[in-house]
Amino acid sequence: MSSIPSDAEQVIEFDPVFLHARREAIVIFLAWAAALFWAVPYCYLTAYGIEGEVPTVWGIPSWLFWGIAVPWVLADLFTVWFCLCYMKNDELGHADDEDGHGDHAVSAADKAEGVAS
Repeated sequence: MSSIPSDAEQVIEFDPVFLHARREAIVIFLAWAAALFWAVPYCYLTAYGIEGEVPTVWGIPSWLFWGIAVPWVLADLFTVWFCLCYMKNDELGHADDEDGHGDHAVSAADKAEGVAS
């Protein structure tokens, strides 16, 4: 006897900007989690309990090279790819303060020259 529509009748449409942002956030979180779940266990298992001479790669302890340096470089490469290829630049619409009306609408060039409206 309630007037609340059932879940089958209710359809929620999300804004495309929200959907892109959510997708990008999920990808970033998964990349962060992958780096975390590689670096922490790898460094823990390979750095502690080393007896005698520490194995090195290019003069860096091997656990540090493979557990920190390589994931760091891979994260940098992922970031460049993500920003240049995967991330979408969505149109956010028109803001009221972009009309150029009012005293607060001074361009950056006018500010540099010291001109005010």
